Amino acid sequence: MENHDLDPRLLTQLRELEAKYQLTGQNLVDNLTGLQHANYLRYWDYIRLDTLLSLQNPRTDFPDEVVFIIYHQITELYFRLMLWEMQQISGQAQLSTRFFHERLQRLNRYVENLVRSFDIMVLGMEPEQFRQFRMALLPSSGFQSAQFREIEIGATDFFQLLEADYQNPLTEKAEIEEIFPYVYWKRGATDAQTGEETITLQHFEEKYRAHFIQLAKHFRSRNLWRCYLSLPPDGFTEKIRAEMRRFDQLMNIEWRLSHFRSAVRYLKKDQETLSATGGTNWQQYLPPRFQRTIFYPRLWSEEEKKELGGETG
Repeated sequence: MENHDLDPRLLTQLRELEAKYQLTGQNLVDNLTGLQHANYLRYWDYIRLDTLLSLQNPRTDFPDEVVFIIYHQITELYFRLMLWEMQQISGQAQLSTRFFHERLQRLNRYVENLVRSFDIMVLGMEPEQFRQFRMALLPSSGFQSAQFREIEIGATDFFQLLEADYQNPLTEKAEIEEIFPYVYWKRGATDAQTGEETITLQHFEEKYRAHFIQLAKHFRSRNLWRCYLSLPPDGFTEKIRAEMRRFDQLMNIEWRLSHFRSAVRYLKKDQETLSATGGTNWQQYLPPRFQRTIFYPRLWSEEEKKELGGETG
């Protein structure tokens, strides 16, 4: 076949490939030969389906434990997507309004799906089965989701994640190591009467404390709030402001309320209140009205901030 019989687009691509491989000292013909002999890519290989389906290993024989495991694995994959979008936003040398807005919309879609998906937890397991197999999971807890904490750290200035009593101009400028002991989530795994940390929190901090501190330093100037403030003048639109507020509300109200309702279904039996597997004080930790975490207080009026965390969301 003569050159003039080839599609001009193919010739252009061949020349570009040849130039590409010349830069690496490789030969285009050898690479094309390798491509010719390579096997076709198969769907199950590409998404590593066999590996994915091998990751469900229940500790009991209760059927609904498989539902519990898979639901949490799906949740962690959504968290992975959220972190991927946040990393792209923070990694932009010159963040454009369009890029920021589109990625923010993606983030909100992920959280909206997670909020809706809690029906699987609330309605998708038999309470008595859950109350039995949960005892084999001690002292692990969803509290120990590092990715959820990474999302919070990447979403806002770190001092916004402190207990309300420690949020002030001094902590805003303090070193992360100094203020990390006052991060709000610790209260959820601390004995309210003795003030002692649960083993769940101890394990969590042993594994992730240094990582969280380093991540907070990394995001200090490039978290979502700082990225928002760095937008060009055309970025401060009501449309983007609404997406930021939506993300705040989804993460700090709707997600937590859905989680709380799930806990009520499985941890309230007649007049008895059961402890969470990690010993977390879920009745005081999960409801937004107790945490009152707000990522972007400057985007809410004083009246709106008072309403945030109400049971109606």
